[in-house]
Amino acid sequence: MKTLIIFSHTYWNDSKVNRKLLESIKDFKDITIHNLNEIYKDNKISKENVKSEISLLKEHDKIIFQFPLFWFSTPSLLKEWEDTVLTDILYGSESKCLEGKTFQIITTAGGEKSFYDSLEFGINTILSPITTSFKYLGLKAENPYCIYHANSDNLDLNEYHKYLR
Repeated sequence: MKTLIIFSHTYWNDSKVNRKLLESIKDFKDITIHNLNEIYKDNKISKENVKSEISLLKEHDKIIFQFPLFWFSTPSLLKEWEDTVLTDILYGSESKCLEGKTFQIITTAGGEKSFYDSLEFGINTILSPITTSFKYLGLKAENPYCIYHANSDNLDLNEYHKYLR
């Protein structure tokens, strides 16, 4: 199974946790890391880029969004990716191109799990707009994997690797 990780981090240059996570899988043959911050340094995804983004999605069986949680949402570049790429898929000639694929979210959060649970929502509800978008396009959505109270010293890389499989 070929897996595509679409990654974004507003403060990528200062990242420790997500950098360590991605570094731990850089040699995995069946995983493609697609770092939006390295590709779109101006934080803009043009219409010309959308076709190559869709081609990349079609080449993979599993699509994972990986990002640190910012204000209970994705980094702005990942949201722009959603708005431009998914809209083009939905209203373009390839509206069914992602059907049957799997979608997952991996996110890191600075707070403890109990903090998110105390908000009445929990992480699944917080991330549900993203998951719902992919379900709408015909993907099977799996439960998110959240690394709570994330810092580079407490990472369980084996658990992260298990989730990727």
